[in-house]
Amino acid sequence: MHGTTQAKVLGAVVLLLGAATLGWAQLSPQEIARLGNDLTPLGGEKAGNADGSIPAWDGGITTPPAGYKPGMRHLDPYAADKVVVTITATNMAEYSAKLTEGNKAMLKAYPTFKMLVYPSHRSASAPQWIYDATKKSAATAKLAEGGNGVESTVNGIPFPIPKSGVEVIWNHLLRFRGEKSRRLFVQAAPTRGGSYTLVEFEEDFLALYSLKGMTEEKLANRILLFRQKVLAPARLAGGLLLVHESLNQIKKPRDAWVYNPGQRRVRRAPNVAYDNPGTASDGMRTSDNLDMFNGAPDRYNWKLVGKREMYVPYNAYKLHSGSLKYKEIFTPLHVNPDHLRYELHRVWVVDATLKEGARHIYKRRTFYVDEDSWQIVGVDTYDNRDQLWRVSEGHPINYYDVPTIWVTAETHTDLQAGRYLAYGLSNETAPFDFTADVKEADFAPDALRREGVR
Repeated sequence: MHGTTQAKVLGAVVLLLGAATLGWAQLSPQEIARLGNDLTPLGGEKAGNADGSIPAWDGGITTPPAGYKPGMRHLDPYAADKVVVTITATNMAEYSAKLTEGNKAMLKAYPTFKMLVYPSHRSASAPQWIYDATKKSAATAKLAEGGNGVESTVNGIPFPIPKSGVEVIWNHLLRFRGEKSRRLFVQAAPTRGGSYTLVEFEEDFLALYSLKGMTEEKLANRILLFRQKVLAPARLAGGLLLVHESLNQIKKPRDAWVYNPGQRRVRRAPNVAYDNPGTASDGMRTSDNLDMFNGAPDRYNWKLVGKREMYVPYNAYKLHSGSLKYKEIFTPLHVNPDHLRYELHRVWVVDATLKEGARHIYKRRTFYVDEDSWQIVGVDTYDNRDQLWRVSEGHPINYYDVPTIWVTAETHTDLQAGRYLAYGLSNETAPFDFTADVKEADFAPDALRREGVR
C-alpha cells in the first residue's frame, strides 16, 4: 500500500475508534428497539435482579397515592415499609460489595452514622412524550467534539444506552425535571458541635431543553434558565444569582449575573462555575456540586466503570416530610440517619479524573447514577492527595404530580473537616411547585436588576 494511502486509512481508523470511544455514533435500530421492551423507555433494565431484591420496573409511579391533591406536600406511598437491614460499622463488611467508598468511610468515621435499608421500589417515571422524545433522540444524538456538548437532541435522554462515561453525565445533565418549577428551601452547614444558621432561598427553573415543542434551533445552545434569591438571614438577604446554562460551554460559556444588595447593581459573574464556592455554603460545596453535578464536563476524563447493584438514597419521602422540623434533621457531623432511606438499585458508575493541566479542587470524583432516571444519587470526591474528601448524596423522590424523579435534598459531608452541608430541604416551607408562573422574561438581566432594587 502506498505510504500516503496507508496513512489516510490509518487516520480514518483512528478517527472511527475515537468516535466509538466517545460515543459519537448513534445507536443502531436494533438497540433503539430495546427501549420499552427489555429496557425501560429511558434505558434501564426492565427485569429485576436474580434474587428479586431489585424488582422489575413496571412503569414506576403513574398514579399519586390515595389522598394526594395537587399542591399538597407529596405523601409517602411506601410509608408502611419496614427496615430490611441496618448497616453499621459493626456489620458493614457483610454488605461491603454494595456500599460506596464514601458510605464505608462514613460508617468507619462516625459511630452515630448508620444506613437504614428499606425494600426497593423502582418508582421512577416520566411523561409519555419524554419517552417518545428519548426514542427519537437515541437515533440522532451525538457528542460534540471532545464530549463537551450534545448535538441533534431535544427533550429526551440523548444516550439511553451509554457507551462512555461522559454520555452518562450528559444524560444526568439533560434529564427531565419538569418544564418549569419554583421552590423555597433552606441550606445549613453545621459546625462540628452541631450549631448552624439557616440560609433561606427561593429558586426558579425554566428547563428549556425539556419544554414541550422545543426544537434544537429554538434551543440555540441553551438548556436551562436558573434564578436564585437569598431570603435570609438578614446579612445575606436580597442577593440574587441568574444563570443561563449553555449546552456546549466550550462553544459558549454559561452566562451568569449576580446582584449584590450592598452595591445595588447587577454585574456579570463568569466565575460562577467549576470549583467556585457555592452561594453562602461556607466553602462546603462548589458551584458544580449543585444538582450533584452541573456545568461543563471539559476538565475531567470520564471513564465508564459499568453498572453495579448498590445501596443508594431513594424514595426519600421521610426526609421530605412536612412533619419533620429542621432541628430534627441537622445533627452534628452528618444528617440524622433516622430520617434517611436507602434501597438496593442498579447504578451506572463513572470515574472522573482531572485532566492534565486542568484546575479543580477535586482531583477525582466517582459518580453513582440511577439507571431508571439518570439522577446522580451519590458522589465520592477525592482531593489532590488522592484522599477521600467529601461524600455527596442526592435524596430523590418521585414528584408524581409531574411525574419526575428529583432530589428533595442534597448532602455534602466533609470527612476531613468533620462537617457537612445540606441543601434543598423544604420541610418547613413548601415543596417544589411545578405549576409556578415562571416565564423566560423573568430570567433577563434587566429583570434581575428590577427585582434587586425593590
